[in-house]
Amino acid sequence: MTPVPDTPPTPQQKALRINLDRSVYGTMAEIGAGQEVARWFFQAGGAAGTVAKTISAYDMAVSDAMYGESGRYVSRKRLSAMLVCEYDLLVERLAAKRGDQTTFFAFADTVATRAYGSSVDGNGWMGTRFQTAHHGEPSEIIIHAIMRDQERVREQEALGIAGLNLIYGASFLHEKPVELLVSLMDNLTRDRIEIDMIQFSGPAFSDVDNRLMSLQLVEHGFTDAAMFTADGKAVQPAEMLYKKPILVERGRFRPLTLLTLDLLERSREQFLAEPELEGEEPVVLMEMTLRGLLTKEQVDQSEFLARADTLRALGLSVLISNHGPYYQLVQNLSRYTQKKIGIALGVPALGHLMDEKHYEGLSGGGLEAIGRLFAQHVRLYVYPYLDPKTKQLVTAETFQVEPRWRHLYEFLRENGYIEPVRNFTENYLSIDGEQVLRQIQAGEPAWENAVPPKVAGIIKEEQLFGWKARM
Repeated sequence: MTPVPDTPPTPQQKALRINLDRSVYGTMAEIGAGQEVARWFFQAGGAAGTVAKTISAYDMAVSDAMYGESGRYVSRKRLSAMLVCEYDLLVERLAAKRGDQTTFFAFADTVATRAYGSSVDGNGWMGTRFQTAHHGEPSEIIIHAIMRDQERVREQEALGIAGLNLIYGASFLHEKPVELLVSLMDNLTRDRIEIDMIQFSGPAFSDVDNRLMSLQLVEHGFTDAAMFTADGKAVQPAEMLYKKPILVERGRFRPLTLLTLDLLERSREQFLAEPELEGEEPVVLMEMTLRGLLTKEQVDQSEFLARADTLRALGLSVLISNHGPYYQLVQNLSRYTQKKIGIALGVPALGHLMDEKHYEGLSGGGLEAIGRLFAQHVRLYVYPYLDPKTKQLVTAETFQVEPRWRHLYEFLRENGYIEPVRNFTENYLSIDGEQVLRQIQAGEPAWENAVPPKVAGIIKEEQLFGWKARM
């Protein structure tokens, strides 16, 4: 049956196409939900042309004997061990016999489906290690997925489709990484599965920037937030955030200025002094939202990379999200930790926070939004603002709110939910990010005095934000 134009092939069609392609041959190792991916190939017919071996090492002792001991069985580390082991065995045993006609692959997944009677979503890691040329070096794609179905059998079905999509994409779409990424949700919906991490590596993806792939996950609605480290490595949020205190600063970072950095550093000093942290180092995140990257309804990827590069220069990890109000950010982070969350922001952002128009979609309006924001262990650290018109300093203590918000704001201040940033650098208060950007683009040297030296260096070295060396 020929698919309707613009309609993705069905799982059966995908499995059959792979089975009939005699150049693709591999192993499937699945732990945690049954042989859900392999089942599609056997049901489609002709699986002997694709499947060298399937295996489910459910017993922990058996799994350890095959792949090495692991503290956590549903983890990236376990998945990587499975992929390397199965791929190496396959090539060792079959390369001499079939390597001239075959490109080999290994697929693996390690999954925890929803426990009986539990409300906790299933989640798991899956990946494929594969050749794109005979006797070639392997490339790899790893993803993390959260399964939203309420019934175990539905979770298993969604897992099988996602794994099949991954093998199909690696086989036929590896030259089009974005198209490959989008195809991972073929015949699935966000209500069924969320993909919150993807990492490409190897010769087939030498030109792929995994930061852009993280952006694509959010842009296409596969997840609400994706993370990458300062060195550009995609990470699943729980890998960094699980049971950790978190300090986050939201911004445009266009570019990151001395004021922006001072806000973060002074907030971190106060956050570290919180008794609940007990000296534990928090995870520091810089959040960029899609709303700050949109240009005529499309995300400006070059702008995104420029901002990410300036944050990389300072060793800062990035959370890219589609969150609007701050309570959405907190709700997302609270999936991974019950420890304290600090939010570093300036007085202007505090003004937006206390503006009812941003909560028109909530039945409880601003009161509900504030309740959601502070339902967890959250504290706001508010950096002062120098009003350019009055030249007056506005702090968290002197900030004026609308009369109907006054008592609520006083309650939040008096109970320590909102704290003014102390020890701020007064000279930085006059820095205007928009003015700095205009100076960069106009080639005016004054901008260098408004950004950290490392940021200035990378802007000039990589000619970011429209900067060009003056002749």
